Amino acid sequence: MKLIECVPNFSEGKNKSTIDKITDSIKSVDSVKVLDVEIGFDTNRTVITFVGPPNAVVEAAFKAIKTASLLINMKNHKGTHSRLGATDVCPIVPISNVSMDECVELSKILAKKVGELLKIPVYLYEYSALKKNRLNLANIRKGEYELLPGKIKSKEWEPDFGPKKMNYKSGATVIGARNLLIAYNV
Repeated sequence: MKLIECVPNFSEGKNKSTIDKITDSIKSVDSVKVLDVEIGFDTNRTVITFVGPPNAVVEAAFKAIKTASLLINMKNHKGTHSRLGATDVCPIVPISNVSMDECVELSKILAKKVGELLKIPVYLYEYSALKKNRLNLANIRKGEYELLPGKIKSKEWEPDFGPKKMNYKSGATVIGARNLLIAYNV
């Protein structure tokens, strides 16, 4: 069985109702299992980890990004963690019987759908990056949401998918294939 993990980070860590709605949108997809919901009140950020077959995970990720775009307004967001958008980053990770190349293709499918249907600018990172300056997530996030309106207008920082202009409500999203990552805040 092919299995991938998705670990989207959402710019919401205070409103439990919003977090629950995003989580429920993921759970609504058959064969997807939510493994963890890590709410960071001080950082105003939530990380949701879920797994499943590739196409189901992409569907669940899209639903979660859509829900976040409807419920989170970045114009009002304050938090201590770096962020670009309502869904800040959405990594796709190979777990079982799936290659990194397959995950790269899945990330591009998701990015295209988010850009076209939700009108959110999308940057590809890590293994999915189309440009060297986008390999590292921190490089893409530099300046964060507040400097994104100017950054997005430059040729160097045109989004890989979606509109080449600022979405003030949702910001931008970073999507890509990467290896497993163990992270913690001290």
